[in-house]
Amino acid sequence: MIAPGEFYIRWTPTQDNLGDLAPICFIAEAASGNQQYQSEMRCVLVDVKHATANVICNETSMTVQLDKSSFKGIHEDHLRLNDPSNIACSLHSNGTHVIGIIPLNECGTQIEEDDENLIFKNEITTFDDVRDIITRKHLWEVQFSCQYPKRGNVTLGFTVHRNPTEIIEKGFGTFTYIFEFYPDNLFGQMFDPNLYPLDYDVGDKIYMQIEAESSVNNTVLFVESCRASPYDNPNYQPTYSIIENGCTVDPTVVIYSPSHNQQFRFSIDAFKFIGLHDQVYISCSVILCEAGNPDTRCFKGCIPPPPPHHRRRRAALIETGVHLVSQGPLRLRSTPEIESRETGLNLNLAFIAGCLLAAIAMICGVMIHKFKRVTVQYQPLPTTEQ
Repeated sequence: MIAPGEFYIRWTPTQDNLGDLAPICFIAEAASGNQQYQSEMRCVLVDVKHATANVICNETSMTVQLDKSSFKGIHEDHLRLNDPSNIACSLHSNGTHVIGIIPLNECGTQIEEDDENLIFKNEITTFDDVRDIITRKHLWEVQFSCQYPKRGNVTLGFTVHRNPTEIIEKGFGTFTYIFEFYPDNLFGQMFDPNLYPLDYDVGDKIYMQIEAESSVNNTVLFVESCRASPYDNPNYQPTYSIIENGCTVDPTVVIYSPSHNQQFRFSIDAFKFIGLHDQVYISCSVILCEAGNPDTRCFKGCIPPPPPHHRRRRAALIETGVHLVSQGPLRLRSTPEIESRETGLNLNLAFIAGCLLAAIAMICGVMIHKFKRVTVQYQPLPTTEQ
């Protein structure tokens, strides 16, 4: 049951049901005190059709290509993956197909295994409204998966520098987010992507700029949050908050004047995650808004966090949804001063430990010597026969 008076029936057809009109009949029962109630039987016909999809599996993702002719009558903007909250989980379309590139560890992908293989599964389903996170009209779904043997020679490649993120959104057209690091607060020439991962000493200034390129005039960029993670996964725990709800959290954050409204420039002091992690990735949630409109999230700036389970509804056509941009990795190392202090501390500890061991050895020697003297002094003399 979804809500009072609303029920959810789900049936997953098999390959044998393809082409069938499957009848599903049901009744509803209820009780009030000692009285039992039962509705009339209702039946619906489910038309089981074949969806033409092509799935390409590689080392880090699944690519699904879905023929548009397979879902006539359903608008392509109302298709989603299991978890579409990450911008990496969005679906794109061309003239003939809907296409999704799904990372194996994101977008609600589920993993199963048998004796020989690891199986990664996801599905494309419909939903009522692009702003909703639930649906009560489950009209259509396509399940797809990739299977990988547990044993074998595996190679994994990755790109350390993130390319600009391109977004298509109603009312704002096509726009691009660019997230880059810079050597100083002049923000002149960004670091060459071929230099990644970038090396920093703990305490160095890290200069960052996020910029939106949009054909829509009179827009402003707003950075709602920024977090750091030791892995290239913004959902990894723990993460370290730098900016939250438009408010600076890290005490070393410095915000610089941008050259235009679609830029955000800031810096923080470099840090390391405690433990064996020597890399840091920065991920930020950003919004593009109509400039000067007091009803937008951008205009309101730093605000307290919303109550639990609250989901802000964005105003149509005056601001975009929240999009995630990230960049990295940064490779952190301790400064020579810290290392020398650590070395000096280790030497001091070693010296103290050596002296302590020597003192213990001397005390033990004295005790043994006294014990021997006492033993000799009080040894009884042998008796002679009378």
